[in-house]
Amino acid sequence: MDEQTTRRRILDALRERPDTPSGLAGEFEIARGTVLTHVTHLSETLDGTDEALLVRPPACRECGFDDFDDPVNVPSRCPECKHEGIEEPAFVVE
Repeated sequence: MDEQTTRRRILDALRERPDTPSGLAGEFEIARGTVLTHVTHLSETLDGTDEALLVRPPACRECGFDDFDDPVNVPSRCPECKHEGIEEPAFVVE
């Protein structure tokens, strides 16, 4: 049995490769919203260290809009064209 917390396991995974909220949710068998909470906390934890959480923001697959207010979120639709096909953000720790 793994003794590490889920948050620590997410951190270790993001040190190895970029991943999306859905990808992490599936890997660790938790809700996508829980992943976003963990990622937000990891960002705060890494502040002041030699590592940083890098975020590729969500983007609309229809018009390319990627200037969402909160890049650590999975919006339901594009505020520009109202399309619901939004590419999830991706996270990596470097």
